[in-house]
Amino acid sequence: MIYELLKPIDKDLINYIDGLQSQCIGKKVTFFSGGKFDNEGRYSIAIIGVNDNRGNADAIGIVDISKIRKAWYSLYPGNWGVNIIDLGNVVAGERLEDTYYLIKMLVADLIKQGVVPVLIGGSQDMTYAMYRAYDVLEQSVNLVSIDAKLDLSKSEGDVANSYLTRIILEEPTNLFNFSNIGYQTYFNAQEEIDLISSLFFEAYRVGEISGNVKLAEPVLRDADIVSIDMTSVKSADSGNFEFFNPNGFDGREICALARYSGLSDRVSSFGIFNYNNNKNETLLIAQMLWYFVEGVNYRSNEYPFVSKAGYLKYIVPVEGYDDLIFYKSDISERWWIEASIEAERKVLLPCSYEDYELAISQIVPERWWRTIKKSIV
Repeated sequence: MIYELLKPIDKDLINYIDGLQSQCIGKKVTFFSGGKFDNEGRYSIAIIGVNDNRGNADAIGIVDISKIRKAWYSLYPGNWGVNIIDLGNVVAGERLEDTYYLIKMLVADLIKQGVVPVLIGGSQDMTYAMYRAYDVLEQSVNLVSIDAKLDLSKSEGDVANSYLTRIILEEPTNLFNFSNIGYQTYFNAQEEIDLISSLFFEAYRVGEISGNVKLAEPVLRDADIVSIDMTSVKSADSGNFEFFNPNGFDGREICALARYSGLSDRVSSFGIFNYNNNKNETLLIAQMLWYFVEGVNYRSNEYPFVSKAGYLKYIVPVEGYDDLIFYKSDISERWWIEASIEAERKVLLPCSYEDYELAISQIVPERWWRTIKKSIV
């Protein structure tokens, strides 16, 4: 029933894709024509457009996602083994909550079928709908938002900048961890920054990440949902001069973050929101999609952990703490640190080689410390 509510892409766009070179992405994607969808293991990724930006008080007109699709399907794929289906668009419901409900049910069903839903367009409060999909899946959630704002605003009517408040406060509370990548301090009230810290969530300023994008990799490796707000990209690279922002990520950095998101074995849903309908941003989003799919193609399937046989174990004594235990993958050479989140439950938390070096220097890695504190509270 839910797939019958989607609007397949129109004939004009199909005709445009028909005229592309045979090697282009558009010639290698399946386009949903309506009706029932049963995956049966055929597709790894589903593209879904969202034609609802009512949550953004500053939104400009109706989102034209066909521009993104034209740019995306005109690109040439890498040496990929992933199959992609374009399910068309979620049309705005009579109420905003109707759109949320449809996205919630779509995302939940696709994840159950082993498909990674990729949402494009719409306002960033659609992240809330993606998050609520995990109610159906009955699992806790790690959410990563790549955004210049923390989205804890108290302004009424500004849903796109306050959706995180709703996620934190509303039952059922499935959120285990929230991480912001790229916040800019002058766009956020100090009370909001303090709240993130008091909840033992993570927030990384844009300068920290742009100076070393690799710092974001362990954070994204630990995510279930990744949500990107296009206003996190500086206007010189996004072309968004309607709401000019001189600072933010550049094109290379945002594409690197999209690729890290795809590489994460744990990321099961991905969204790019607050598209501004301009040509420059269109091509950038298309390239971000390209890098996300590239990442999915090269996933090493190291999550969930079935056996530690393929990992080197490092034990680091740290004064005042139990020994810190690190694991390094033989396949990807990525690092994890063991953390106890309940009395007898241990998890492997993604970390970096730099965290291992800190532990050797008798400094407890911050991500490990936050996780332990959160489980105690």
